[in-house]
Amino acid sequence: MASPASIRSPYDLRVDLVADTITEHSKLKSDAARELAVRILHTLNGIPEKVR
Repeated sequence: MASPASIRSPYDLRVDLVADTITEHSKLKSDAARELAVRILHTLNGIPEKVR
């Protein structure tokens, strides 16, 4: 019997997308890229909707 797949939140998917993009276009390792992705998304979420 197969184990159930883990459910990933939309936020986790966005972090992975940004982290993958960072690693593809820089020399950062995956851990550093993920930390940077979290900071980027946190900053973007702080911008009011009308400004975005």
